[in-house]
Amino acid sequence: MVDGVNPALSPAEVRLERQIRAASHGRSLTPQEQETLERIRPPRKLPLKVAVQPHEGSIAMLPVAQLYARDVPDLPAPEGADLLQVLWCPFDHPIMPRTELVWRSAATITDVLTTPPEPPAMQFDSYLPEPCLLHPEQVTEYPDHLELSAELREQIRQWSVPQAAEEHMDPCVYYDCVLSSAPGWKVGGWPAWDSTDPSPQPCSECGTGMEFLLTIATFEEGDDAGRSWSPYENPAAEPSPDLHHFALEQPTAVQIGRGYRQQLSICPAAPNHPHIELMT
Repeated sequence: MVDGVNPALSPAEVRLERQIRAASHGRSLTPQEQETLERIRPPRKLPLKVAVQPHEGSIAMLPVAQLYARDVPDLPAPEGADLLQVLWCPFDHPIMPRTELVWRSAATITDVLTTPPEPPAMQFDSYLPEPCLLHPEQVTEYPDHLELSAELREQIRQWSVPQAAEEHMDPCVYYDCVLSSAPGWKVGGWPAWDSTDPSPQPCSECGTGMEFLLTIATFEEGDDAGRSWSPYENPAAEPSPDLHHFALEQPTAVQIGRGYRQQLSICPAAPNHPHIELMT
């Protein structure tokens, strides 16, 4: 046990579990599949007695995202870098994984590991991202209503009444859900504020106001009630046959908290300064 409740699974065990779930989609598990799943996650016996065993020492981090400046024109890379690699420790610190931002020059990467090191265990299987290809699409966003003046919020509410009625939505939430901030994983843009209010975030090194860099989201279109943010290229795309046990709105299999987002912000004066993590 890692946190006293959840079994500590290795990345290999999580991948095997996902493969079995995908292969058995639409049918009953075979005895061998059931035995394998019970080996990975032994049935709990009551009364349950557990002991918290905090992890000690260093472990390998898991890759979360790899972004090239050529694909993301607004990527705020420091001078000499054109590649951002985002890694995280698959344990809560204290309520979400701790991330590491690595800025690199793609031209200097010559020796690529075919089998990168992995941690021996993870706190949650939802901290193992499922590999996904990126198809970047630039969109126009607007600030969350909490970042607007009271007068402008009232104007937007009045303007949203007929549009919200068509979508059977409350005018007070129509703007945030359909127009202001795109759901899902994204670089830049405006952050959404669901579980916390916006507040100044100065750089711990130089005091410069931090700028929004990346959203690591649980859902891609889970909040898109009006589907205004559906991908332009192929909005009706089907998931990979090997991954059809994952919902279209959760292709990465990542879950932050109980379905929140992890938002990363960096210092615009020096992207290598310590970044900020927020759960929203």
